[in-house]
Amino acid sequence: MADPKIQFLAFDGCPLAEAAKDALDEAMSSLGLRSYEVIDILDANTPDDLRNWGSPTILINGRDVTGGKPGNSPGCRVYAGPSKVPDARTIVDFIQRETST
Repeated sequence: MADPKIQFLAFDGCPLAEAAKDALDEAMSSLGLRSYEVIDILDANTPDDLRNWGSPTILINGRDVTGGKPGNSPGCRVYAGPSKVPDARTIVDFIQRETST
């Protein structure tokens, strides 16, 4: 498996960021991957193309793990499902599909 570019987009105070980060950490561990970039979408130095994603967002090679698209401005993001964030299995499956092509 080629190492994918993994980005975790969020902002301080986002109520779902920690749960999404935990799911990403679990997925990364199960795949033997070690690092990802953490990006504050409210930071003025963050590129515009990343600032319009909701918080939290997980991008693999620039693609959202749930197929979402950026909005017009940063904001909170709530996913379908009981935890309201992508679970580790969803993230693992997406990384495996993304790196097998």
